Amino acid sequence: MDNPKVLVLGGGFAGVEAAIYLKKQDLDVTLVSDRDYFYIYPTSIWIPTGKATREDVSVPLDKLAMKHGFQLIIDPVIQVEAEDKKVTLESGRILEGYTYIVVALGQDKMQLKGMEHALSICGKPEEATALYERLDILIEKNEGKIAMGFGGNPKDTSAVRGGPAFEVLFNVDTYLKKKGVRENFELTFFAPMAKPGQKMGEKALVMMDKMFKMTNISKKVGTKITHFEEDGICFADETKLESDLTMFISAGTGHHILTESGLPLSDAGFVVTNEYNEIEGFDGVYAIGDSASLMGPEWRAKQGHVAEVMAKNVAYNIMNRIQNIDSKKSYMEHLNILCVMDTGNGAAFVYRSEKGGKMIPMPIVGHWMKKMWGWYCRYSKLGKIPRLPGM
Repeated sequence: MDNPKVLVLGGGFAGVEAAIYLKKQDLDVTLVSDRDYFYIYPTSIWIPTGKATREDVSVPLDKLAMKHGFQLIIDPVIQVEAEDKKVTLESGRILEGYTYIVVALGQDKMQLKGMEHALSICGKPEEATALYERLDILIEKNEGKIAMGFGGNPKDTSAVRGGPAFEVLFNVDTYLKKKGVRENFELTFFAPMAKPGQKMGEKALVMMDKMFKMTNISKKVGTKITHFEEDGICFADETKLESDLTMFISAGTGHHILTESGLPLSDAGFVVTNEYNEIEGFDGVYAIGDSASLMGPEWRAKQGHVAEVMAKNVAYNIMNRIQNIDSKKSYMEHLNILCVMDTGNGAAFVYRSEKGGKMIPMPIVGHWMKKMWGWYCRYSKLGKIPRLPGM
């Protein structure tokens, strides 16, 4: 029997992990990505304060491909025809003849009017660098109003990236204090929901409020954002939050390429799968990471570690299927919120499961833990250090 061919679409956390683990099974694996590097979003939070560069948080995909032995194509996907297992790339190249396809294209961002006036830490990598440059200009002026926040998707509460907004905000606060200019700046957090960060649990919300008071960061929450302007954010209550520098992490929505794919999609545009990331009616096609509609409780959230669990599971499930072994792994037992929320001079350990949530302050050591995780993420993927069990 010929070695089954697997096509992985996407070079983010889910796609890279899937390609690595599928190759461990000695399968013929090809990964397609629209950029030539794997970007470690959780550590990009230090780019706006100059503590990291884009190069520091990027791993060249060709190095990963050479180390693990998968084939690599750098060429954006422009069409997926799931039923025929046919993929068209921007160059016009058509990929077909694959036994399995793993969709890990990520997600799009919800668009609000005037969003060109805001920068995101979870958008294009160059936006993080632009945040650093814009912040530097304000520091040169020695004063300014800075507003940072995130939005939600009413159709899918899991597609929210709140943690990085808090992290960049607290890092900027720490950075301005180190520069000795914090008192010259107004820092404001904004979000349309009444209790942003609620997914972390009630105890974490209480602690977040304390952190805002301690750092003298204002809040504008609970009012719908109507649009952005060059000098601020406008809300449905007809108020305007003035801002010289706005960072906004828009909520996720389904990837536009998948709209015409023929795959079953949720109301928010994410691929509907079962707990094994299989898609009903599409034999040999899987969806993982941000592309997949996440099952589970109301507080669930799309996170990198869940995407990686899905990727490893799919590699396991495909290999067992090839060998006619009736055993599959589900991602459901791994549904938790887990992050080290960095503040630039410390961190808070956040954990949420079905048993509730906790937030543990980790002054100084927490910051270095997050730094170490970034180092581990890069060098373990490159095979320079061993992978730790469960990570």
